[in-house]
Amino acid sequence: MKKNLSKIVLIVFGLFAVACSEDKMDEINTNKNNPTDMASRFILTDVMTSTAFSIVGANLAFYASCYIEYNVGIYNQLYLAEIRGAQADMSSTYNNEWSQIYQNLSNLKVCIEKCSEGGEEAENYYGLGVAQVLSAYNLAVLTDLFGDVPWTEALQPGVIYTPKLDSQESIYEVIFGYLDSAIDNFGKDCQYDLDNQDFYYGGDIELWTKFAYGLKARYTMRLMGRASDKNAEMNKVIEYANNSFESADEEAKFALYDGVVATSPFYQFMIDRDYLGASASFDELLLSLNDPRELIYYVENPNTGDFVVAENGKPLQQQGYYAISGISTKTAPTYLLSYHEIEFLKAEAYARLGDVDKTKEACEKAITAACKKVNVAVPDSLMNPYVKDVIANIKASNALTEVATQKYIAFYEEEAVEAYNDIRRWKSLGEEHIVLAHPNPDKFPLRYAYGGDDVTTNTNVYEAFSNTDVYKDNVWWAGGDH
Repeated sequence: MKKNLSKIVLIVFGLFAVACSEDKMDEINTNKNNPTDMASRFILTDVMTSTAFSIVGANLAFYASCYIEYNVGIYNQLYLAEIRGAQADMSSTYNNEWSQIYQNLSNLKVCIEKCSEGGEEAENYYGLGVAQVLSAYNLAVLTDLFGDVPWTEALQPGVIYTPKLDSQESIYEVIFGYLDSAIDNFGKDCQYDLDNQDFYYGGDIELWTKFAYGLKARYTMRLMGRASDKNAEMNKVIEYANNSFESADEEAKFALYDGVVATSPFYQFMIDRDYLGASASFDELLLSLNDPRELIYYVENPNTGDFVVAENGKPLQQQGYYAISGISTKTAPTYLLSYHEIEFLKAEAYARLGDVDKTKEACEKAITAACKKVNVAVPDSLMNPYVKDVIANIKASNALTEVATQKYIAFYEEEAVEAYNDIRRWKSLGEEHIVLAHPNPDKFPLRYAYGGDDVTTNTNVYEAFSNTDVYKDNVWWAGGDH
């Protein structure tokens, strides 16, 4: 019986093999639910989502919010970061985000190739421009936080296994090149569109152009410490900013959290982990200025009903005790580039140029827009007198510090990474606009530690990781060597 059964199996298999061509077998073995190729607009949707949720609204921001004292780490990894344990200089701390940024850049590289001359979507100038803007954004986040990183030899799996590190200076040239090319592509005639696949702007290319100009303003300000003619650079910041957002309706943000299927990442982190508590130093700053947002930014702990702020650098490691963020709501948007940031960039540039009147004008617009964020919503009766007092207090002697202080307050908490970049930039210029209260000021992280995936597999990254002290070595734009 076994012999007969074996013969039947062999005959059936033989007939099947004869009947099926090699092409047919390939078709059968293809998983149609996991395609190996797709249109660029679908890839861009994925990158837009992961950039907002997995990069801007993830560990990079959670840790930054501790370092710059928006919040205090009160449990587990964030507590270790707060007391400056091993967490800040470990390769595992930011590894997920490090790897995700490179995955985003790899996907964007595919889009750029598809939409460039000779690609499957040649003359898809809009898709090409969006991919270039998102590449500039992801690459800037990477180098701003980690310094010199693999780039020119990266994204070549199976070809180059241990890519070298490129200098931050050269990477910034690439970033500006992407933005300039994107602006040029957005001005061309194009038969392609993004429509519903564009989670930021719904296919509005004019707004993508404004986003690109806004990033040029941000990154030009970032590099001011390395500029030979700072006044010229400030004029460029103003020029780029004037070509960017004109209201909060145009800002770059991910606002598709419905509170049911998808929730805002800061809210989700708060609910899932409960690792952050209200910062004593930040709350004290708000109280000292009689800032109405103090009543909104922090709320009582829902478990106790008590309002207890955490002491910076030495909190109790205790969950369910401290006051928490009041703006980490289910539907709070994730900001990539806000309108109030654009106005703050103009305000700082005007302050550095000595134009107090225009500093006041831009600063007033910035504070007002920040107070009107959907998850802040300061009533006019409280906001108007506060803004009036702040603007009246701005003079030539204090303009920079006033602008910096208001920008720092406005960026709580979703824009923590940008606030962290600002504080490092100001420190590198010898400007202590924001005085932090941590009891060990020598342990302020000046950069993030390289991601473990590459530290363990790339000798070049391992060498950089081993020879970098996150508490002493500034990145290049902040006056460091790498």
